[in-house]
Amino acid sequence: MAVSPRRRAYAVAACLCAVALGLGGSGLVRAGQPVAPDRAASAQAAGGMDALISAAKAEGRLTTSALLPHWAGYGALMDGFAQKYGIKVVDDNPDGNSQQEIDDVKRLKGQPQAPDVLDLGEVFAQSAVREGLLAPYRTVVYDQIPSSQKDGKARWVNSYSGYVSIGCDANRVKTCPVSFNDLLKPEYKGMVALTGKPATAASAFAAVYAAALANGGSFDNIQPGIDFFADLDKAGNYNRANASVSAIAGGQTPIAIEWDFLNLQHADELKKSGVQWKVSIPFDGSFSQSYAQAVNKDAPHPAAARLWEEYLAGPEGQNLRLVDFARPVLMDAMAKNGTLDTALAGGLPTVEGTPTFPTEAQLAKAHETVRTNWPTAVLG
Repeated sequence: MAVSPRRRAYAVAACLCAVALGLGGSGLVRAGQPVAPDRAASAQAAGGMDALISAAKAEGRLTTSALLPHWAGYGALMDGFAQKYGIKVVDDNPDGNSQQEIDDVKRLKGQPQAPDVLDLGEVFAQSAVREGLLAPYRTVVYDQIPSSQKDGKARWVNSYSGYVSIGCDANRVKTCPVSFNDLLKPEYKGMVALTGKPATAASAFAAVYAAALANGGSFDNIQPGIDFFADLDKAGNYNRANASVSAIAGGQTPIAIEWDFLNLQHADELKKSGVQWKVSIPFDGSFSQSYAQAVNKDAPHPAAARLWEEYLAGPEGQNLRLVDFARPVLMDAMAKNGTLDTALAGGLPTVEGTPTFPTEAQLAKAHETVRTNWPTAVLG
C-alpha cells in the first residue's frame, strides 16, 4: 500500500522524537540514568560513588604498569587501595617507562592483562591523547585542579610533581656537584647518569630540559640541553647506566640526575647500605614537571580504573604522595581546606620562586627535538 508524503513525514518525525526522548526497544532511558563504567565520564554518570565502588569490587582487579613502589608513594597507594576496597592490584613491568606504558596499551588491547590506568610524564599523556588511547574522566575534585595541570577534556590530569635534582654518593665523590656547570668538571669522569633515556622516560627528558635552562635555552628551545649532554659525553663524564637504587648502592652510578622525590627517597633507602646520598636542586637549571593520571579507553576493569583515579585525587591519596617527597597537585587546595598533612609537607625541600611549566605545544616540540637530535648528539 502506498504511503502518502504526509504520513511518511509524520512517521519520520515520530522516530526522531523517540530517539530524542531516549525511547527504544529496551524501554525508556531517562536523562541522568547511570551508564556502564566503561562509558562513565564521572562517578555521578556511573550512578554515584557507591555504585562505582560496587562495580569496581565486582571486577576485583586493577592492572597498573610501570609503578615502582618507592616512586611518589606508589607502594603505599597500591596497598591502601587494595585494603580499602578489597581489589587486587597487579603492577606489571614496575621498572617500565612512560613510552612502554603506551606501547602496552596498544599491544595488549582487548586482553585482560592490559593496563587499566596510566601514570605518564605530561608530554607522553599528550601523545596518548593524540593516539586516541584515553577515556575522559572527571574525578570529584577535578574542578579544584588548576587548568594548567589537566587536559581540558579530562583525558588526563596531573597528580604530583617534582623538581630535577642531582643526587651524589658522598662516600665516592669528594665534592658533590650542585649545578649543571659543575657536572662538566674532570673529577666526575664516568659518574653522571640519568634514569632512562630522554626520548622514552619523562625523568631523563626533564633532565635535558633543565640542562637547557641552565645553558641559555628556554621552554621554546631544548637544544642547549642536548648540546650540554653531548659535551658531558665528550668529556667522558656521561654514564650510560640506569641510575637505579641497586646501581647506586653498587657504586655504578655515583651521580644521578633525576626527580628530587626519587633522589630523596634513595637517600632514605640507601642508608642501610652505608651510602651517604646527598641531594641538591641545581640553581642554574631549576625545572619542575608533573606526572599525569589517565584511564585506558579500553580498560579491562573500567570501574576499578575510575575508582583508582578517585583514590589518587582524594586527600588520602594526595597525602601519600608526600610520604615519598612528591608534591601533590592539590597541595595548595588541601592546605586551604585543612586536609593537607602539614608535617609531611614540611619535609619537602625548599625551592625558591614559583614554578612555571611549558605549554603543551612547547612540550611536544621539545620532545620531538630530543627524539630527533639526541641519538646523533649523544650516542647511546
